[in-house]
Amino acid sequence: MAIIVNVHEAKTRLSRLIEEAHAGQEIILAKAGKPYARLMPLAREPARRQPGRLAGTAGDAFFEQLSDDELDAWDGR
Repeated sequence: MAIIVNVHEAKTRLSRLIEEAHAGQEIILAKAGKPYARLMPLAREPARRQPGRLAGTAGDAFFEQLSDDELDAWDGR
């Protein structure tokens, strides 16, 4: 459930509100009692990819040329 905070109160509690938003709490800033803005964390960077992390290999069939029907399906025809 979102916390609704008026702008004046948000000015005095900004550091605490930022920490709560970063922890996942939805915070709505209100102006004159009406929702005005949302305080939320920035998207976190995805984990770096690690080639070869998963076990297994691609078989020879993976590298065979696709049929015309399969190519048409990829093109949305």
